[in-house]
Amino acid sequence: MPLPPFLSSCVFSLLLAALSPITFAQVPEFLPLFNGKDLTGWVDVNTSKDTWSVRDNLLVCSGHPIGVMRSEKQYENFLLHIEWRHMEAGGNSGVFIWSDATPAPGRPLPKGLEVQMLELEWPLLNREKDGSPRHPGYVSGELFGANGLEIIPENPRGKRSMSVEMRCNGKGEWNTYDVVCVDGSVKLSINGKFVNGVSGSSVKKGYLCLESEGAEIHFRNIQVMELPAGHPTAEQVAHTLEK
Repeated sequence: MPLPPFLSSCVFSLLLAALSPITFAQVPEFLPLFNGKDLTGWVDVNTSKDTWSVRDNLLVCSGHPIGVMRSEKQYENFLLHIEWRHMEAGGNSGVFIWSDATPAPGRPLPKGLEVQMLELEWPLLNREKDGSPRHPGYVSGELFGANGLEIIPENPRGKRSMSVEMRCNGKGEWNTYDVVCVDGSVKLSINGKFVNGVSGSSVKKGYLCLESEGAEIHFRNIQVMELPAGHPTAEQVAHTLEK
């Protein structure tokens, strides 16, 4: 027996009210971490007022002094999209995830999981003690725990994980990193292909940091999509300024 028209209308309205928060309000979306105009949303940790600037809608890092700029808030499970280019041969930089708010004691960089960003000539300009070039896998998106953060490398090079394919572009050319970070695991896509990963991170929630490490680097189109939270323990959450 069909419902009376007025009752059918009420049921339909109730269904819409019940489904709307699930269907629309909770859909994850990418949000910008850089607005192209200024440094809103970022906190200088230990660099200088001249280290970071905005030019032609780009976030420009001079590379001096060595240190980081961090996000205002912590992130746990998320997707990060970031585009970057080095402007000097052999340039060094990176993005830290699940990072502490301050540098490790006696060091310019914080405890965190670093996603390496190196210019292609870095192995030639920074040779091993015997004069041989560094391993080329070091250049293209190596992942590692810095200053005490522990990880399990997917493609081991010692305690670090190196990419299975060289995909980074050189000086003056743009690179795209898409980084998937969920429950202590990280997958890295370089210029449209997943090539590296780690798991078992000892920290699962923390700040995002951009690294200044001696050479000019440009960033653009920095976006993050937050995913549902998990259950990190207190020990798996990065230190804030209060800790």
